Amino acid sequence: MLTRLRVNGFKNLVDVDISFGPFTCIAGANGVGKSNLLDAIVFLSALADRPLLDAALAVRDQGAKTGDIRGLFHHVGEHFDAEMSFDAEMIIPEEGTDDLGQAAKATATFVQYSVTLRYKGDESSRALGSLELVKEELRHITLGEAPQHLAFSHSPAWRNRVIKNRRRTRNYISTEGEGADRVVNVHQDGGSSGKPQKLLAANLPRTVVSAANSAESPTATLVKREMQSWRLLQLEPSALREPDNFTAPVELASDGAHLPATLFHVASAESGAGADSGAVYSEVANRVSQLIEDVQSIYVERDERRQLLTLYARGRDGTAYPARALSDGTLRFLALTVLSIEPEARGVICMEEPENGIHPERIPAMIQLLQDLTTDANEQQSDETGHHLRQVIINTHSPAVVMQVPEESLVVAESVEQSRGGRSYRALRLRCLPGTWRSRTGSFGEVSLGRLLAYLNPVAAEPAKKQRVIDREDVQQYRIPFAEMGE
Repeated sequence: MLTRLRVNGFKNLVDVDISFGPFTCIAGANGVGKSNLLDAIVFLSALADRPLLDAALAVRDQGAKTGDIRGLFHHVGEHFDAEMSFDAEMIIPEEGTDDLGQAAKATATFVQYSVTLRYKGDESSRALGSLELVKEELRHITLGEAPQHLAFSHSPAWRNRVIKNRRRTRNYISTEGEGADRVVNVHQDGGSSGKPQKLLAANLPRTVVSAANSAESPTATLVKREMQSWRLLQLEPSALREPDNFTAPVELASDGAHLPATLFHVASAESGAGADSGAVYSEVANRVSQLIEDVQSIYVERDERRQLLTLYARGRDGTAYPARALSDGTLRFLALTVLSIEPEARGVICMEEPENGIHPERIPAMIQLLQDLTTDANEQQSDETGHHLRQVIINTHSPAVVMQVPEESLVVAESVEQSRGGRSYRALRLRCLPGTWRSRTGSFGEVSLGRLLAYLNPVAAEPAKKQRVIDREDVQQYRIPFAEMGE
């Protein structure tokens, strides 16, 4: 679970500092940098999984030139920042496995991870260039410090359940030295005073966290696993409509592929555990019926002859419709519903404009579904059972979404004029609503009510030449004043 992220020098993110709760909605106009913030999260995830250059190339729209990774660095005209830095606070799972399937147990589950990267030109690679690791650090946050770091609403029982600390010393990974002599230290996980392993930073092709294993660095291994679980969900209708063969992965892909296999697997697992698989399908159908009232049942047909799994929705008139016949919005809603009941799903789920394809009247159902995907930080039970920590971060420019999200979850993104070194540039700034938990931290600017109202109730700069729907007399007499919409 990502609880705080500070970014500097990545795209248009300069000195950006944002705290996250289980559910966060980032709202703002097109082009202010909302997507860049999600890209920063995805880039960190890639750094925990791939070599530095591969991670950079995995980020979308990396620059004006194909393969020019300098496009990831903040720049004004042709002047590029030399470095980019990330500082992430996160809650990690206490137990897991490494890449070889060996068990790992963390000595602390609330940690702060920092990494700084520098662009390094490489003539042999033409415009491609490469990245150099400047700094990498990993330290724990104690249980006593946790309340100051977790400002969002949560119960002490939840905090005590997810935050463990058996670490005596602070650092798991640290960096020392300058220039060519700079080294990254990997400290013993048990916190003993033994000598750390020293790695020459300039020679590292990937982050230390990405190479961690359970034998030497179990806590770093679980940091790696946590970061690898952060993903941008871009549900593509074409992928959602495809049937699956019997050997398909049973985890929903970022583009929505393997939806039938995932749902069939969850239903079968419930059946194997002694429960009724039909109950899973009924739960999914009940949720989807909040979007389309005509849905009576959802199920996956297993075709033994063709070795295929096909998802169907049955209407109240008894007609069965395969996934390829369902609307884009229905398929996205269905995929999120399946994800919400998948017991092994965890980590950070980022989504852009989840309202796409959803009728405005049904947007509250979508918002509620997204919230139901997240962990309940106010649970009172302190036992060790339950789902993995799950978190949802969305961005939007839809007034219909902004009006429906909880006020504690809303972050407003703005593009502001700034100057540094005599150069002016536009940068992302994030604001919160007055009186919410982010405003109480003192590190968040508050959005003005006037700006919020202007965003929710935009007025055309010039009179419309044609009468709008909202200008009709028969509509005006039933129109609810904006100030009363939230009551």
